Amino acid sequence: MSGPVLVCALRGIDAFAALAAVLKGWTQGRASLSTGDTLPQAVMALTPEVTFRQAILFFTEADLVTGKACFYCFEHTPPTHPNLCFSSSVGESWRCRAESLFSYLQAGAQVLCTVLLVKPGVWSHSLPRILRHLHLEKFSVVGMKHIDLEAATACSLLPSELKQDPAAAEAHLAYLTSGTALVLCLQRPNAVKKLMDLLGPEDPKLAQALDPCLWRAQYGTSTVQNGFYGSRSYPVAVWDMKLFFPEGLCCAQCQTVQEEEV
Repeated sequence: MSGPVLVCALRGIDAFAALAAVLKGWTQGRASLSTGDTLPQAVMALTPEVTFRQAILFFTEADLVTGKACFYCFEHTPPTHPNLCFSSSVGESWRCRAESLFSYLQAGAQVLCTVLLVKPGVWSHSLPRILRHLHLEKFSVVGMKHIDLEAATACSLLPSELKQDPAAAEAHLAYLTSGTALVLCLQRPNAVKKLMDLLGPEDPKLAQALDPCLWRAQYGTSTVQNGFYGSRSYPVAVWDMKLFFPEGLCCAQCQTVQEEEV
């Protein structure tokens, strides 16, 4: 080649699609540049298998150890949700481990847990159908309970941007505490993202426009009564599991959950 190249090993959620979108943007931007301007020329691996084969050509095992991946663990049930500020009074401990990306690529998708809350008035009429949906999507139910949400718990489930609108927050809280909800802890590979993809947007009308098969499109009637709450990320799922299932789960805990000391 005419000059040196930069080889990068990248990691992220939907990494292939995200990187392809970036490269497409570069290609489109190249057309608007003047003659003297340049953008990087880039190629990418298209599958995990190709990624692995190419990675071992350029990197060693030591190169692909990410250092210390630290997990924030609590000795007691935390009084706040991840959407809120951490309390400095909570007992805390740190435990770290080194992670090999080679091992990660070879191991495949991790089995994770996430939390689904079926809101009042939905599960009592549609539970068999909801459980059927979960079975078809290869979720295992490893925890289930009925719960009458207290205002503080319901508030912890609201996204931070919603709390900026007092009227909207009050409407959500009134609905969440109006009756009994059903909380499920679900397990499968890539559980958190898969559940979010199935639920769809918070607004059932937008979900209906995107895909009538989305769960909020089927069961929701408004942005308040939209059928479901789901953990938005894995750290949030860990908090939700500890919040709703402090007694533990009915399955052998997966390695990741053990590391988080749920």
